[in-house]
Amino acid sequence: MANESRSLSGGTIRSYAAVGDSFTEGVGDPGPDGSFVGWADRLAVLLDDRVPEDTFQYANLAVRGKLIDQIVEDQLPRAVELAPDLVTLVAGGNDIIRPGTDPDDVAERFEKAVVRLSEAAGTVMVATGFDTRDVAVLKHLRGKIATYNMHVRAIADRHGCAMLDLWSLKSLHDRRAWDEDRLHLSAEGHTRVALRAAQALGVEVPADPEQPWPLLPPRGTFEVRRDDIHWAREFLVPWIGRRLRGESSGDRVQAKGFIDPHAIKAHLESAS
Repeated sequence: MANESRSLSGGTIRSYAAVGDSFTEGVGDPGPDGSFVGWADRLAVLLDDRVPEDTFQYANLAVRGKLIDQIVEDQLPRAVELAPDLVTLVAGGNDIIRPGTDPDDVAERFEKAVVRLSEAAGTVMVATGFDTRDVAVLKHLRGKIATYNMHVRAIADRHGCAMLDLWSLKSLHDRRAWDEDRLHLSAEGHTRVALRAAQALGVEVPADPEQPWPLLPPRGTFEVRRDDIHWAREFLVPWIGRRLRGESSGDRVQAKGFIDPHAIKAHLESAS
């Protein structure tokens, strides 16, 4: 079955390539220079800490807004070429939320990508989608997302992939885990995902991703509604339009090779 907590005792990870869309690119988690950090970068730092200095290599190939076929065409060849010890593949979410898409069909294409990566990488990690029960509009797609998640789990079982289960990560139900747009994780949300991903690889982590959030003061009904209206106007409506048109929300240049994770550490230290 899928490796919910895969031990690294059989081999040390010295190289990692991340493949995917805005979630893996790190949207919602900006660094001091305006570039994004995100859970994959944070996971790279945790893995880098396990090996001798200057021996770890990392590449984040993810680009926001990309559909699974675009990810397969643009990112997979580079990931295969790099042949890392670990590759994370989180894809299909942008497809699933588009009207008329079939999760069975998306899963079939996702599995072909997993097979290609499994032939090149030491370990492949895949992830389920988030539980959208508390997310406006997306809560109506919860069943479709759950169906796709079941496919992802089955694919992980068949190919021995490590599994990053985001659906069960309860700490992400807190609004502080999400950016202002409520569509991408905040810096703290990305941090908790990185910790969960490390746990799934059997890596000891410095904090519990399910650590309780501090209590918040109660909010009045008027305040909540005002914020919801602002969010819908500023973020939700433009986002739905981009998804319906199949547009990417950015034009991030893909990484061309491995990068030094020390730069990521510098980002995190500057932001702390």
